Parts: sequence; C-alpha cells; structure tokens
Amino acid sequence: MKRSLKDKVVWITGAGSGIGQNAAITLSNLGMKVILSGRDEKKLEITSNQCVNNTIIKPLDISDNDKVESVSESIIKDFKKIDILINSAGTNVEHRDWDVINKSDWDNIFNTNVNGLFYCCKSTLPHMKKEKDGLIINISSWAGREVSLLSGVTYTSSKHAVNAMTETINMKYCNFGIRACALCPGEVSTPILDKRPKKLSEEQKNKMLQPDDLGETIAFLCQMPKHVCINELVISPTWHRRYIADLGIEEL
Repeated sequence: MKRSLKDKVVWITGAGSGIGQNAAITLSNLGMKVILSGRDEKKLEITSNQCVNNTIIKPLDISDNDKVESVSESIIKDFKKIDILINSAGTNVEHRDWDVINKSDWDNIFNTNVNGLFYCCKSTLPHMKKEKDGLIINISSWAGREVSLLSGVTYTSSKHAVNAMTETINMKYCNFGIRACALCPGEVSTPILDKRPKKLSEEQKNKMLQPDDLGETIAFLCQMPKHVCINELVISPTWHRRYIADLGIEEL
C-alpha cells in the first residue's frame, strides 16, 4: 500500500532543472513540503513557480560542506525534520575521454557527484536517525552499474562510488528505519546531454527517458511504506542506443 506524502518534508538538490526539477513538481502535487536547492537561484524560482505550493528555495553549491551543513540546519530549524533527501545534483564535462580529461575536471566532477552527495547525506542522517525514519534517493546512472566510455572515465567512476555509498547507508542504518536507493536511469533527455562530445538530435532525445518519467519514478519510491527498501532501481528507455550498438544495427 502506498503511504501518504502529505506534509512530509523533502529536500531536493539539483532542483533547478532536469530530474530534480520534475521530482519537485511531482512531489509538491502529492502534498509534500519541498525545499529546493541548486546553484542557480533563478532556475530554482522557475521550479518553484511550477510547484503547487509549500516550496522554499535554499540556493546551494553542494561541493561546499560548510554551506551544506548550514542549509541542512536551517531546514531542521524550520521544519524539525527531513523525511526524504533527494540528491539529484550532478555534473559531467564534454572532454571526458582518458586522452583529454584533465585533473581539474576530474576534481570538479568528484567534488559534486561524490563529495557533495556525501556532505548532504552526512548532514541529514543524524536527524533521520533521531526520528528512526527517513529515505535517501541518490540519483546515480546506468553508468553507475555498467562501465561506460560514453559517459566518461570520471562520471562513470563517480557514479559507481554513488552506488557503493548508497548501499553502505542501508547496511549501517537499516535498524533505524532509514533506507536508501540508488536510482540508475539510462539516457534521460536533460540539459546534461548538451555536454556530450557528440551532439544528439531532437529525434534521439525524444526516444530517451524524459524528466517527468523520473519524477514519477521518484514519487513511486517515496510512496513505498517504511518497511520497504528498494536498494537500487534501474530504468532505461525501451529504445536503448547501447543495445542497438551492441547488435550492430542502424539507429531507428
């Protein structure tokens, strides 16, 4: 049986676009109190305007641990709890192959995709532990399960770290009613695609998962009862370019 999300508190990072934005819109429609975080306040305002109500904007660069702790504490001060944390913030670079990736890009990607995610989890877990309840959804990737040159050496490595980190939360805190899910989507038509070395056509993007598909998936995870832990969830487009490539057939 699905649980009610009315008046529960959700903190979403990367809420200014893509998966995070659609998660915010979907969850606000289900009656949640939604805290929106991201680097670009204007984008967060756009997200907020598309939500039903009960949204608060907390601009944040999750790679800054001090700021993460400050935002987390402000949420607790305002709402007394964080029922759900959705870590949707993530990044990649265009020049991502071994021959062209530089150390600065490697550091920047890990600072956001791994360190930032860790900071958010670390700041939230003590409060969930106190409540003996909580859900963390870490947006990983198909590249977090399958090694992929297409996604780049750094992004692939970072998302494998996300999957491992997520499961350690379940191992450590399952006796406190806390559960964590690594959500691993295949290709999703979001702005991060624009950083691909080879640009994609609109026809290709339209065949991919869409952000609202992920919004609905996240809502499903959030509505699962407390005794259910979905450790990892993999979702991909029916028209899967990697499968097509493996078969050696033309893209349709």
